[in-house]
Formats: sequence, C-alpha cells, structure tokens
Amino acid sequence: MVTMRIAFGTDEATPLTDAVKADLAARGHDVVVLAEGAPWPDVGRAVGEAVASGAADRGVVICWTGTGVSIAANKVAGVRAALCTDAATARGARRWNDANVLAFGLRLTSPEVAKEMLDVFLSTDVDAGERDTISRLV
Repeated sequence: MVTMRIAFGTDEATPLTDAVKADLAARGHDVVVLAEGAPWPDVGRAVGEAVASGAADRGVVICWTGTGVSIAANKVAGVRAALCTDAATARGARRWNDANVLAFGLRLTSPEVAKEMLDVFLSTDVDAGERDTISRLV
C-alpha cells in the first residue's frame, strides 16, 4: 500500500477516534490532526481545505452521525466527501465517485467497521470508466 498524508478531524475525541488515528499511523500514513473537539463545520472545512489544496492526499472526518462533517467538507470545491457506514459503501465511493474524504459517525461505527472502511478507502482505485462522469462534478 502507498503511504499517504491523511488529514483527520473530529468534533469529539473518543476511543473510536483514537483507534482510527492509531490505525492510520500503524499503516505508515502521515496523520495530520487538523481539528479535534472543534465544531463540526470547522472540522469538515479544515479537512476539506487540506485535501482540496493538496496538503493532504485524503481526509477522514468524524462526528456523531457523520452527516454534518460530510456536508461541511463538501462545501469546499474539489472535495468529494462520502458518508459511509460499511466497507462496501466506502469501496464504491472510491471506485465510482473518486471520494477523497471518508466521513462516518461515532454513533454506529465500531472500531472493526472503521478499520474495514479505511482498508478499502485507502486501497481502492477509481474505475477508469467513471472518470468522465466524475469530471462532471466541477
């Protein structure tokens, strides 16, 4: 697996967010914590701006439901944040939508499911047949 610079943000530090950061670091990625304990709009914006500017290769954002941070991140031009609940959805978000920010919620995500989502989010390539469709998101 290629190592990446991962922008990370959460509106609440929890055992799950600690596990996600540790998992990313254990994979050899450079984890840049941009917002922790900040309001969810600030979390989504900070991570989105890092990804859109190229300061980070991908982003991970987390809040209670995952909805707020995904909406906030998607307000940044060039961000394609996907709110995911399982590995199949995260895989599809990368493959068919070229998602560059993974969003998920604290409420329902276990550390095991988070790891499974990260596995596919960080390793799935974009389907070349979708490039033209994805380019329409400008």
